[in-house]
This record gives sequence, C-alpha cells and structure tokens, in this order.
Amino acid sequence: MMERRKVDMLCVQETKWKGSKARNIGGGFKLFYHGVDGKRNGVGVILKEEYSKSVVEVKRVSDRVMNVKVKAEGMMINVISAYAPQVRCEMEEKERFSSELDKVVDGVPRKERLVIGADFNGHVGEGNRGDEEVMGMYGFKERNVEGQMVVGFAKRMEMAVVNTYFKKKEDHRVTYKSGGRCTQVDYVLCRRCNLKEIGDCEVLAGNSVARQHRMVVCRMVLEAKKKSRRVRTERKISWWKLKGEECSVRFREEVRQRLGGVEEVLDDWANTAGVIREAARKVLGVTSGKRKQDKEMWWWNEEVQESIRRKRLAKQKWDRQSDEKNRQEYKEMRQQVKRDVARAKEKAYEELDERLDTKEGEKDLYRLARQRDRAGKDVLQVRAVKDGEGNVLTSEETVLRRWREYFEQLINEENQRERRLDDVELVKQEVDRISKEEVRAAIKRMKSGKSVGPDEAWRCLGEMAVKFLTRLFDRILEGEKMPEKWRRSVLVSIFKHKGDVQSFSNYKGIKLISHTIKLWERVVEARQREEVTICEQQYGFMPRKSITDALFALRMLMEKYREGQKELHCGFVDLEKAYNRVPREELWYCMRKSGVSEKYVRVVQDMYEDSVTAVKCAVGMTDWFKVKVGLHQGSALSPFLFAGVTDRLTDEVRQESPWTMMFTDDIVICGESIEQVEKSLERWRYALERREMKLSRSKTEYMCVNEREGSGVMRLQGESWRRWRSSGTWGQQCKVMEIVLEK
Repeated sequence: MMERRKVDMLCVQETKWKGSKARNIGGGFKLFYHGVDGKRNGVGVILKEEYSKSVVEVKRVSDRVMNVKVKAEGMMINVISAYAPQVRCEMEEKERFSSELDKVVDGVPRKERLVIGADFNGHVGEGNRGDEEVMGMYGFKERNVEGQMVVGFAKRMEMAVVNTYFKKKEDHRVTYKSGGRCTQVDYVLCRRCNLKEIGDCEVLAGNSVARQHRMVVCRMVLEAKKKSRRVRTERKISWWKLKGEECSVRFREEVRQRLGGVEEVLDDWANTAGVIREAARKVLGVTSGKRKQDKEMWWWNEEVQESIRRKRLAKQKWDRQSDEKNRQEYKEMRQQVKRDVARAKEKAYEELDERLDTKEGEKDLYRLARQRDRAGKDVLQVRAVKDGEGNVLTSEETVLRRWREYFEQLINEENQRERRLDDVELVKQEVDRISKEEVRAAIKRMKSGKSVGPDEAWRCLGEMAVKFLTRLFDRILEGEKMPEKWRRSVLVSIFKHKGDVQSFSNYKGIKLISHTIKLWERVVEARQREEVTICEQQYGFMPRKSITDALFALRMLMEKYREGQKELHCGFVDLEKAYNRVPREELWYCMRKSGVSEKYVRVVQDMYEDSVTAVKCAVGMTDWFKVKVGLHQGSALSPFLFAGVTDRLTDEVRQESPWTMMFTDDIVICGESIEQVEKSLERWRYALERREMKLSRSKTEYMCVNEREGSGVMRLQGESWRRWRSSGTWGQQCKVMEIVLEK
C-alpha cells in the first residue's frame, strides 16, 4: 500500500509487538518498532528503502514514543511516532506521556526538520480562535480535554497541527470510523517555521490500514540540497562461477591465449593482473552493481498477491456501502489471505528444507540468517559520525576526513620505548630459489571465500598458475622488491557491536590485501618457520596447536587445585591494540635475534616499505595515507611475525605451560598466590612496555579458584583488576575461560 500510494515514511501506533528491533516487511520497506509486553501500546516507523539506509539514530523512549533520525535531501529529518493514552486512562499516565514527548522534541536541534505522526486520542475541534499560530480552521467537531492538551503541546514546542490547515470534505478529515462513530484523533505536526514546506494533508478514506483507523497522508516538499555524485556499487567479477567445470575450462583457455609465455609478463605485474581480470570478465561476467534486495518476503507468490488485491477491493466496497453483506465478504477475504500466506510459507520452507542436505543448502541457510540479522539492525550504513567532541558530522567530506584522521592516528601512534644499545649479529647465508612445491602448498593452504579478489582463480589455472607464480616469487626474492601495486590496501572498519555506532572508538580496522600477495606471504612464512622456533607457551596460529589445547590444560590445572582444596589465581591479560603498536625497528631486531636469514628480513622490510592504505566507509573512500607503525591487519604473515616478537620480548619472564599460556595477544598467568601473579605480571609489563607494547588496563581481569575469605585484591601499578568471582560451579568457571581466551 505504501508503494502504491508513494508513501516514503509512515508512523504506526498500537503495534502490540514486543521488543526493540527493526525488520524488513517487503517491497523495500523497513519497520523500526518498540513495544513492552506485546499486548498493548507499541509504536513504530516504516521507511522506504532509500531512507532506511540513511538512518542515523533510533531513540526508543517508551512503548508510546520513539524517534527515528534520517539523513535525507542533505538535511536531518526527525520522524517521531507517538501514541497517547486513551481518554479513560489515568491522568498520571497521560502526564508521563506528555513529559516523554516533550523531552524528545526538546532534544531535536532547531536546525533539523521535525515531523510527528501520532494518535493523540484527542479532538482539537473545528475553528482556531485564539489558537491561530498552531492550527487551522479545518478540524472536526468539538474540542475535548485531550484535544486541548494537543494544542497546548503545539504552543509549547512552537509546532503546527498540519491536518487542520487544509480544507477537505468530511470523509477526508475523519481519521477514526467505527460503528457509525466518526472522529479525528490522528494528527501530523511539524515546526511552524517549516509549515510552508507542507503541500497537502488529507485522510485516505478508501485504504484499509487498520480496522477503524485511516491513514493520514502529508505531502512535504523539501528543497533538496546539491548532492554529490552518487557512487554506483562496484560491478564485481562473478568469480564463483569458476566452481562450474565448463567455466573453469573456458577461463583457463582464455588466460592461456592472452598471457602467452610466462617470461614476457613477469616484468609488468599490473598489466598481467589486468589481463587475468579481463579474461574473467569475458568468461564469467560481472554483477549488475546493484545492492541485493532483502529476502524477508522470499516466500511471496502471485497467489498471495492476488488474494491481497481482492481483500483491498472488498474493504473499499464495504467503506462505500456499510451493510452486513459487504462486511461478511471483507471478513471472508481477510481469512482467505491468511490461508494463502500460510500455504506459501509452508511450501517455501519445505523447498528450503530439501536443500539443507546439500552444501549449497547450508550456505543458503547461513546467508538467510545473516540477512535476517542485518535486517534487525537499526543503522545499516554509518553515514553520519561523531567528532572528538561528540558533535554529529553529516556531510560526506567531513565524514571521510574524520575517518581518515581517526585511523591515520590510530595505526601510526607510537609509544615511548627504551633505546636498544646492543647490536645483533646478522645471519647472512644463501637461500634457495622458490620451488613449485612451495607455491602449490601455499595455494592449497589458502581458504576459499576469505580473501580479496579471485579466490579460486589460481586454483583453477592449475599448473599454469604454479609456473607463473613460482617465476614471479623467485624474481621478487632475488630483487627484494615486490610490485608497487601490492603496497596499497583498503582498510574496512568493522563495528564491535558495543557502544555508540557513531563513535570511532567502537570500530576496528581490517585491511583487505591482494590475494596474490597473501600467497607470497605464505611462502615467506613457511620458510621462516623452518628457521625460527616459537616457544611452547604460544598456542595462536601454531602448527598442531589450537586454543582447545590451552583451554584443556587450564581446566586440568584448575581441577587439580580444586581437588586439593587449594587456591589458584589466574590473571587474564590482553595487549592494547597489539598489532597496531608493534614498532617496525623492534620487529627487525626480533627477527634477526631469532636467527632469521637477512635475506628474509629484507623481504619483509620491503613488504612494509611505502605501504599506504585508504579507509572504505558508507560514503566512499578516503584519500590514501602512509602506514608507518605496526603489523598489517589481515595479512597472512602478521600472526607469525607477532608471535616472534612476543617470543623474544618475553623470553626472560615466561613460565612453563600451563602457568603461562598465550594465544597471540591474549595471555593467562597463573600462580598459587596473588603476590606470585602480581610479580609475574609486573615482569611482563616491564618487558613489553619498555618496547612500546602496553597491557590493556580495561581488559585485564583476575579470577581465583577455590577462593577463601580474606583473599586480597590483585593490583597492577596500584590499579585494581576487574575480578571474576568463582561461584563454585565448574561449568561457569570454564565459561569464563572461553570468554577471555577464545578468538
């Protein structure tokens, strides 16, 4: 109905839905709602797709008041849905509603647009003598006490009751009709200064929205500000088609014809990559560049659509002639629609159930779950962010500039550290050329669907890819210089699902790196693992080790101390922005100290030389900026490099496992007393912070197994730790381990 009537925003009341969520309701429309008990009240706002994607903030005050802030036409529009208590309700409830609505309206800046769509359950009445500044002459019937409250609210907030300014026949002013009783209780309000933007406002008498209430439609004409050129979604190559045998064969032949000999293409990697992509575009095709529509109505069919059309016609017929025959026909059509919808859903779910036995069916299920989870989020794309002082930035230029400033400062921030006075002996030795077996192993280790670009391309090309990559990697190793194209990466911000979605501190950045450079990193990593031995206490990204082993060892240790009725003290430590804080000079020192060949040190240095990145966000891509500190997030080599750095820096402070265990930057330190753990922690702090790597005070936690009365408080430099108190239940204690240790 909204699509047919070209309605962009709709305020709904008395939804009687429990919870505070958002959901797609089909046709590209999204409902934001809030309710408490599911039996009464409840409010919501429905937005067209282009506006639901531009939601900046949702404030759910109560089951009677909510506000959705949307960025549209270059301005902020606040859409408030309100549902006032009925006439028979207590005055206390009415005053509480009035206070909530006043508070929400007061919180809207004057420079932002404000529209209220509400069921006020009051009659403002015809005429406007004495109230000319807030209403027109075309209300309906007599004013009552609740209607006077509406007028009083409009005066306090300098707003206008839009319904009353347009002369309409009675049927287009009545918003509630039941049993021959006609009233006007639903209103649209806007600021008086914006009343000139209202083109029309009337009631749609022939549309069935609810049994008694009718839709009030207000046409608002906004002066659109000049928009920046809309960036179309990138048309991506359909790499997934390589799973088909026919496409794989055609792709291999096309690449072979275009590349010719390997020798000729090694000198220009950018041109070679372009040739492969062009071959893929020709054989595999590209996507449309349009965003996929929501699948919440994936069960919809023509039978359901026809039933709803007949129901709508029956309602219109009953509205024109209110007799028993027409009422009964409308009632039967409503029941028929419910039956048709149930059959359509049942059939669709049966088909989905049959596909679950296949690998593709499992992917469909996970894809559907992700879509529904995404549909339940209020803000899908963060187009407005807050600056350091909490002010909301809305223009694309300022948003992009703020994203760049934040991440440029975050990943280039350096802490103080002691200067090293000792020299390290360089390991200068000849290294073997890259072999085809190494390249095959690297390709085999790469996971499909996890990296940027043609995940399946190198696998599909088979021996031709192995031959080409072997020659390419060998040339890079010999010259210690990788292609300049590989020095660029795209940084994607990922919300941590906690705190304010517009606050930068609640985001982490992951770099999207070329798939081919990851293969090169895998080859280099495999060679370094042959030269370097990482300590047994490290369980992260180590061969034949996993977090399960660390959890098992810790549980066994706790069980032994529980059986012996002795206290076991555990400190769970996390490093502050670990990957982003590793100093490059410290990385080179630790590699050389661990006995890595100087050839590989220079190869890794080349990977980090002149590296630049740009932040990709909802409003576009920022300018490029240099990355001078830390390891590359998303790199295949970074976990091993980080493990090597922590291994060298903590060589003199580590205890044997399970008293000390690490999973990359997560550490657990155990001891028989608080003092013992405190001393160990202080040694760890000194060893790491003197080299610019800090312990996270906010994430450091402490737990005692078999805690007795009088146990002290664990401290770090005078600051007490957050404490998990053991309840004596083994399962709960194990759950604490999983929360702290698992990645």
